Amino acid sequence: MPKQHTYVLGLNTYDHDVSACLLRDGVIAFAIAKERITREKHASGFYKEVIDYCLDAEGITLDDVDLVVRNCYLLPVPEMEERLVYQDMPGFLREYERPDAVKHPLYLSRSDKVVSISHHLAHAYSAFAVSPFEEGVVMIVDGVGSYQSDVVEPYPSSDTATPLARESESYYKFSGTSLECLKKVWMEPDRGFLSDEFFNMPGLGALYSRASSYIFGDWNKCGELMGLAPYGRREQVKHLLELADGTLRVPHWTTEFKQPHVTGGDEKWEGSPSMRHWEDMAWRVQDDTENVLLARARWLRETTGAKNLVIAGGVALNCVANGRLAREAGFENVWIQPAAGDDGIAIGCAAYGHIEVLKQPRSFVMDHSYVGRRYTDGDIDEATGKFLVRIQTTTVRSDNICRDTAKLLADQRVIGWFQGGSEFGPRALGNRSLLADPRKPEMKDILNSRVKHRQAFRPFAPIVLAERAKEVFEGEEDSPFMLIAKRVRPEWRDRIPAIVHVDGTARVQTVREATNPVLYRLLKEFEALTGVPVLINTSFNVKGEPIVETPRDAVICFLTTGIDNLVLHDRLISKNALHRIVGPLVTTYTEIATLLESNLK
Repeated sequence: MPKQHTYVLGLNTYDHDVSACLLRDGVIAFAIAKERITREKHASGFYKEVIDYCLDAEGITLDDVDLVVRNCYLLPVPEMEERLVYQDMPGFLREYERPDAVKHPLYLSRSDKVVSISHHLAHAYSAFAVSPFEEGVVMIVDGVGSYQSDVVEPYPSSDTATPLARESESYYKFSGTSLECLKKVWMEPDRGFLSDEFFNMPGLGALYSRASSYIFGDWNKCGELMGLAPYGRREQVKHLLELADGTLRVPHWTTEFKQPHVTGGDEKWEGSPSMRHWEDMAWRVQDDTENVLLARARWLRETTGAKNLVIAGGVALNCVANGRLAREAGFENVWIQPAAGDDGIAIGCAAYGHIEVLKQPRSFVMDHSYVGRRYTDGDIDEATGKFLVRIQTTTVRSDNICRDTAKLLADQRVIGWFQGGSEFGPRALGNRSLLADPRKPEMKDILNSRVKHRQAFRPFAPIVLAERAKEVFEGEEDSPFMLIAKRVRPEWRDRIPAIVHVDGTARVQTVREATNPVLYRLLKEFEALTGVPVLINTSFNVKGEPIVETPRDAVICFLTTGIDNLVLHDRLISKNALHRIVGPLVTTYTEIATLLESNLK
């Protein structure tokens, strides 16, 4: 039987946000981040789980895959795997993963069907190759990319760097399948203890992560840093980024920054006496970042005359900066790839293989991110049919789940919403979401304290009918991936106060019937009841956990939090009276079992 399709598998490997993307004839068939499977946030390590997920969902084996393209920003994948043979690096390959790695056909592969590319090149392909534009320019800004010695694409000879310098920013122009690098900004290594940690390097994204570590004790809390910034006072902290004549300077931190968050301290983060200083620091790093990005984007436009800008890299998840770029950089269109961080590297690797290696045309536009596998009614029956679930819940099938859910939302119920394939990327976009009514300001505190268990300052995002967005929010630009912040129009701020941040903005997701008809119908039903075409949308998880992937994940989150109702496809699930008795017993038993397991290892 002749082979029906051409398959390319893209992989982000070993360090944080391990992921896979399977292209079928140039179109994304499935994509997944390892964290969704293992339930470990930003999961690193071996990539077997994500490959198996994509292949199983498609119903093929690795033998059916025509090409595999990989990236690891630490080192080229072949060199990384050679080191893993003789060096114990549990952060990148844990002991329990080694047996699977040793047996896997891609581990230490020398096949000519397995290709490795460098980091910013993969980011660039993840942006332009799946964008809606035939031509334009690309902005890649992240924490750290490949070493200069490992970069595979040509770049201007004037952008000199030593072999151990790392990618920080890369700028390209594209036309069709052609991509040309216009500029690279490097971070040279520094001296001293931990100088090899990227957040100590002199780069834009690295500086943002350094501030995240300083304020939150974690380099990867950049989203929280962005949310904290509006609480800061202007000009209380000196500039942390300086751009002059196109050259970026990152001044050394001095002893005046002497209030780092020390994890494990007695006081809670929210009650720290350093809070005022941290707020001011957050304002400064956010403002500096926006101004540098805006200057870079204007340079791109003036240099190339391009009308379209596409963006990827971890800094592209900064929706406040994206909003300014969309409004002020002078481009007709700005498009941000929904998995702009390192999970999206898998898309870029696969797209590079399709276009550059297999020499195929661009034929796919990523107009939605719902590329997880679809779970069946049988999967839902299995998750809800467990004894400990059945005795705590009541399940009914609805003949109009959008109407029935809208009524519950209007009655101030918090809904766990599970539909279709999961979203690829860090944002829940309406298939793995917690939904709520935005009309009462206390709903923000209810979600933060009762469900999400996160800091009170953090805002919640709105979803809005795309055709009503300009009525509620300022700006013409579409925002289907919740990656652009907009100002809420004054006349709407008192009508939807639960989604208005302290600075009057909101991280908007516009919803169209063509890309998510079920979510669109839910918004229409809610609007019919309330006159408001907006809902709160936050990710279906609790603080510190990945977004739920399976029906089982959703049921566990529902039963262990203050979520009022769970919707699984057309099933409407409620907690019954027994939940108040059984739920705490199950939670206590689980905690004891986990403690015993960890102590017996």
